[in-house]
Amino acid sequence: MGSSQSKPAEVLDVVDAPWSVATAPSTSTETADQRLSPQLSPSTGQDNSSRKRKLNMETEAESSDRVVRRRGPGDESLEDSSTDEGESEGALERKRLKKLYPPWKMNVFPTPQPPKLKSWIDTFKNWNSGERLMALDSLIDSCEPVQVRHMMEIIEPQFQRDFISLLPKELALHVLSFLEPADLLRAAQTCRYWRLLSEDNLLWREKCKASGIDSPWTVPVARRDFSSSQLISAIISSIGGSSTSALDNPRFSPSSASTSFSTISQPTPSPWKAAFLRQHSIEMNWRKKPIRPPKVLKGHDDHVITCLQFSDSRILSGSDDNTLRVWSATTGKCLRVLVGHIGGVWSSQMHGSTVISGSTDRTLKVWNAETGQCLHTLYGHTSTVRCMHLHGKKVVSGSRDATLRVWNIETGVCLHVLVGHLAAVRCVQYDGKLVVSGAYDYMVKVWNPEREECLHTLQGHTNRVYSLQFDGKHVVSGSLDTSIRVWDVRNGTLKHTLIGHQSLTSGMELRNRILVSGNADSTVKVWDIVSGRCLQTLSGPNKHQSAVTCLQFNSKFVITSSDDGTVKLWDVKTGEFIRNLIALDSGGSGGVVWRIRATETTLVCAVGSRNGTEETKLLVLDFDAHPEEDGAPTSSQSSTSLFDEPDPIAS
Repeated sequence: MGSSQSKPAEVLDVVDAPWSVATAPSTSTETADQRLSPQLSPSTGQDNSSRKRKLNMETEAESSDRVVRRRGPGDESLEDSSTDEGESEGALERKRLKKLYPPWKMNVFPTPQPPKLKSWIDTFKNWNSGERLMALDSLIDSCEPVQVRHMMEIIEPQFQRDFISLLPKELALHVLSFLEPADLLRAAQTCRYWRLLSEDNLLWREKCKASGIDSPWTVPVARRDFSSSQLISAIISSIGGSSTSALDNPRFSPSSASTSFSTISQPTPSPWKAAFLRQHSIEMNWRKKPIRPPKVLKGHDDHVITCLQFSDSRILSGSDDNTLRVWSATTGKCLRVLVGHIGGVWSSQMHGSTVISGSTDRTLKVWNAETGQCLHTLYGHTSTVRCMHLHGKKVVSGSRDATLRVWNIETGVCLHVLVGHLAAVRCVQYDGKLVVSGAYDYMVKVWNPEREECLHTLQGHTNRVYSLQFDGKHVVSGSLDTSIRVWDVRNGTLKHTLIGHQSLTSGMELRNRILVSGNADSTVKVWDIVSGRCLQTLSGPNKHQSAVTCLQFNSKFVITSSDDGTVKLWDVKTGEFIRNLIALDSGGSGGVVWRIRATETTLVCAVGSRNGTEETKLLVLDFDAHPEEDGAPTSSQSSTSLFDEPDPIAS
């Protein structure tokens, strides 16, 4: 080939086209005009017309070859089809270039190695790292798009390594354990091996532990995977990001991994993963999704529902109409009416099929909820039985006669009488060893029931004590004096006085070290009883407009009810208002939500009014994870409760 640096125009046109593969330049230095000039060939004596015909034939051959080369590297049509006889110089040159350069280099290097390339590379090697980076920046800036594209084609595959598949399984699982659940779901859509790793049961067990889920959910055998339908997309999209599957993405082809993916079967669904996904779906039902129409349970006519319990699939409501009713939470039907009291029912407890009730007729009754039979009537109190707490086979009752009594519910025998309060006992807690009581005499007492001995009298409140919580170490008491006090049950000393409410603390719940209190000042507060700090105040423009009547909370939500006829959902960690779960049309004009009880998937509200503006009824709201679609257990099948059964002191 000639030593000239310039290329013929036709070669430049082909090389600069981004889709082309250029041919080698002609060895002749003649221009087109020279080749067509009127002269005879010195060797053959051919005239101009015959030379024209030959040139036309060569031009057509080159054009045809150029078209063939455009079909792309590696195409079978690139094989030279010319015969051994009469091969043109261009065909011979193409054969030589094919031996020098691989097919992918033919796109960009149609010519031999440019001069001074070696010295240019040697100079580059002698530079330090900073100088090399600067040189590369300058080189890229001076490149045309087709050349930049070529660099990308070479560089990108070097970074497309499936590092997870190259690691031992134990290390790969350790790496994946640092991902958030939503990211783990995205990783499962990358390729089949990542999917297999992401289904690891122990991996999801740790995610469940971090989310407070303490038991797995058994996936029905008939279902391939609880997470494989709309649930994964919903979870990923609720946090942000695309849920598009990447199983068939060629960049993550499993063929590059050390494991033989062709032998990997469909991963076994993880019960812990199913539990996590179901829990998330239920949380989204509480937070965002449209609230399903509630079941309406009617039966107490226009009377007040004074106490409410919810266990498994049974709802128990007590009223000042002297009766209790047992309802099915799944069907909404009244299963039993417990008739026998001759005064209004003001306190109750339920465990399994056993129901205990306390009345203004001064008695307690023990019932079988399955048959509706009254098993025992417990006599002894001389005034209204205002509060009680059940633990195992024993129940402790507090009365307006200023005494407490400990009963065996199997035999109906009064085991102990605790005397010491000077006024009506309003609230009581019992953990099987100690009894804690609060009364209208401004005092809180700690008792040893077996010895009928008062261990500590906790003095400090300056008004009636209305609510109590007891976790075995701390006693928390709420009073009409607006304060909440935290006591050490071992020595009876005051640890903290929680100041912030402006009125009566009507209800409280304590879980671990977190206390949530509801007040007649229409606010709810979240406290840390160890430090004595107020963590959150649930108020703002969406706060209740009247006294808070009841509350429930777990690790994510606080649910509150009020005299304003609403039930509100709050975020327990941030204190932010989420939405109204119930808003009575009569709210503000007499409609009241008296009591609420909640499990993981169900909320029960006792509503009514004192002036006839709202009908007395129970509203049952379902937040389950679409059991009819996803195969999740219904409320009646689920034994795990997000909201523990509260103490009865709020009644």
